[in-house]
Amino acid sequence: MSAKDNRNADGTGSALGATLLEVKDLKIWYPIHAGVFLRHVGDVRAVDGITFSIRDGETLGLVGESGCGKTTVGKGIMRLVDITSGALEFHRRNGDVVDLAPLGRKEMRPIRGEIQMIYQDPYSSLNPRWSVGDIVAEPMRVHQPKMNLKERDEKVAWLLEKVGLTGEQRHRYPHEFSGGQRQRVGIARALSTNPRLVIADEPVSALDVSIQAQVINLMQDLQDEFGLTYLFIAHDLSVVEHISHRIVVMYLGNIAELGPSRAVYEEPLHPYSRALLSAVPLPDPSIDRPDRIALEGEVPSPLNKPSGCPFRTRCPLAEASCAAETPPLIEVKPDHFVACPVVTRDL
Repeated sequence: MSAKDNRNADGTGSALGATLLEVKDLKIWYPIHAGVFLRHVGDVRAVDGITFSIRDGETLGLVGESGCGKTTVGKGIMRLVDITSGALEFHRRNGDVVDLAPLGRKEMRPIRGEIQMIYQDPYSSLNPRWSVGDIVAEPMRVHQPKMNLKERDEKVAWLLEKVGLTGEQRHRYPHEFSGGQRQRVGIARALSTNPRLVIADEPVSALDVSIQAQVINLMQDLQDEFGLTYLFIAHDLSVVEHISHRIVVMYLGNIAELGPSRAVYEEPLHPYSRALLSAVPLPDPSIDRPDRIALEGEVPSPLNKPSGCPFRTRCPLAEASCAAETPPLIEVKPDHFVACPVVTRDL
């Protein structure tokens, strides 16, 4: 059974568990300083007030163009970057609800065992000086200090076998593995602390297409076996649709659309979502694409975002009123939200 088989017939995924993580009005701004006295002259608004939730046992896809802020969202949840404002309410295994946003490194340490990350580049995310066994065992040394050396070694071998490698390979070093095998090591490392939430930051974008499918299928199998919850970050909507229950579409630090995977993929509502989907390549290049949407202009800088709707400078439906305020997410269908007053008015 794949992750998508857990959905209801309507594709809403409502049969999944309760909320695991709730992101409320999250803002992550990077201050810009210039001049002799390094005065504050502006902010890069990488994430500019987004709200969504992740349910226990689901895969939430987070998609958008490069620079839209999706990786920053993942790093913010891991608390690898500072939070400007907002809340990150995480439901821990012991039943406590903790706001991660104000926590420092020391306070986050016991929680990081329940939230792990799979990084984009399998070549730079593994320490070349360490054996694969040491790489996978390191999180256990930090978060499960009562485990003895034999128990850790046995668990490392077991994890490597779970991700399609062998226990004997734990004595090898990263340079002895292919890119796909290295990413499997990264997945094993992420699973070593028995996490509740795994943030996968473009985990297959650096791999060959044939290897991408293997890694995605592996992640789905592990989700079924261990009851994992994924935040799957990617720029390829076709990959996200394959693995996700729901999809969040981001543009320039804001959410444009949020809804069930099947609904967003088959009937996108926001003009930006439609443009993204029309750009997904088809297997047969000879097929005409009359529905192809070519956006005009460049993506604005997050340092100087347009007023109101951030997409209005490239949107074919833009009206004068779109410059007035950032449009809120409106539920237009069950569990399907869109941030476009023009679309919601016409529905």
